[in-house]
Amino acid sequence: MSHNTATIWVETDRPCEVRVVNQEHGLDAAGRTFTAHGHHYAIVEVEGLAPGARIPYEVLADGESVWPEGDTGFPPSQIRTLDPDGRLRISFGSCRRSPGTVQQFGYDALASFADRLRTGGDAVTWPDMLLMVGDQVYADELSAEMSAFIEGRREPGELPDGEVADFEDYTHLYKLAWHDDPAVRWLLSTVPTFTIFDDHDIRDDWNTSYTWRQEMWSQSWWKPRITGGIGSYWIYQHLGNMSPQDRAADPVLKAVRTASDTTGDAGAVLDEFAEKADKQPASTRWSYAHDWGGTRLIVVDSRCSRLLTEDRRGMLDDDEFEWLDAQCQGGMDHLLIASSLPYLLPMAIHHAESWNEAVAGGAWGKRGAGLGEKIRQAADLEHWAAFERSFRDVASDIVAVGRGERGAAPASISFLSGDIHYSYLARVTEPATQSKVSQIVCSPLRNPLMGKFRWANRLAYSRTAGGPFRALAKLAKVPVPPIRWRMTNGPWFDNAIATVELSGRDCRVRWETPKDGGKLTEMGHAEIT
Repeated sequence: MSHNTATIWVETDRPCEVRVVNQEHGLDAAGRTFTAHGHHYAIVEVEGLAPGARIPYEVLADGESVWPEGDTGFPPSQIRTLDPDGRLRISFGSCRRSPGTVQQFGYDALASFADRLRTGGDAVTWPDMLLMVGDQVYADELSAEMSAFIEGRREPGELPDGEVADFEDYTHLYKLAWHDDPAVRWLLSTVPTFTIFDDHDIRDDWNTSYTWRQEMWSQSWWKPRITGGIGSYWIYQHLGNMSPQDRAADPVLKAVRTASDTTGDAGAVLDEFAEKADKQPASTRWSYAHDWGGTRLIVVDSRCSRLLTEDRRGMLDDDEFEWLDAQCQGGMDHLLIASSLPYLLPMAIHHAESWNEAVAGGAWGKRGAGLGEKIRQAADLEHWAAFERSFRDVASDIVAVGRGERGAAPASISFLSGDIHYSYLARVTEPATQSKVSQIVCSPLRNPLMGKFRWANRLAYSRTAGGPFRALAKLAKVPVPPIRWRMTNGPWFDNAIATVELSGRDCRVRWETPKDGGKLTEMGHAEIT
């Protein structure tokens, strides 16, 4: 998606030529499917569009109309390019369980968002894009529908019990999440969408530590699981994150197409790529960046690109951090850095995670290290604070950009994140910078915290909770964080979707939650600049 291009992703039930057409607007773009593990996909690049275009489209498979599907009650799907006025609206969220009942997970903020867009007419303000920052699917917490599908494929008790096992399972998981809800399917067909994975897209605590990786690769069932998870992510999510130029130059897509055309199925090529991407993180970059007018969006892979060896650990490996460092530049009105994991946590959690990393790394001896690793995995202590050096490196970059040391300072530098199942705004207070630096969290779209977990996080959010944990971190010789911040809005624990609006040098955010039968109502708002 840009001012002049759009990309349509299609899954079909057979190999075919896919065309995206609108005769009235002279739209006619085509692409052939490729096949992986018996499933068929097409990427159709649409170019030469006018800025601000709103073009209804039809999808043909070998000349047969396959989308839209009859009279569904939904408006026609549209190709929507960026408006030339420079205003940009990004709606985002994370952590969505689907399918499920209202009693299980509450109203679905994404479906409610789709319903407002389809029924609101001209009075509704549309986003320019949807950004989903992790846990788009849950491969380790299965719905009844997904469990029934697995029971039809595997013997009872066959490992991994109660989790997806391979690429085929993943394809059904995505079908349940995106295809079987008509509102969400329509939304994805008409609002440009970008994504990044988090742990549940693969497995809870994915890449939390070197020890965790060693344990997983010792399991006989892990190879088809990780290759299926990464391979399906590449198809169902990552292909849409790239620009048309990046896709045209992508060696993986070229190899997949070649294998599909010559052998009929590229599954083996996809599996080989996925295994290498997991074992050699530097071989693949899942992070990406796009510039739209005065805004740069950097989406950071904080899961697959981790540096995890016996003697080194980092949220990003060396190549990935070098890439991020190069992207963090001034000269823009706004710099947005999306990471599935919040960069700025409530102080109590930040200090607890930095303490745990130091102890697990041997600050309190060998016994302490073993206990620290057990606590890390049990309590999910794996955010940026648990990679203290990475946290400091990013802080150095942000302060340099915010002080105008890398070009004119942006009006705002904002981290967009999810993962923790509640929403809030945190603002950096020290050191002083020309840019307003903030952390905007929106989570969950549909998977709320319950009971004691909500209580514990509300307690950790309080200003007084940070002191004891900072004392612990100090005892483990963890240095004082290089920046200071405070929580200013929230926490909100309801299902939610947030919209960041950027116009000139202004930046504001609004959080909304589905209430009263699923209707979205404002939960909070803030002026960032």
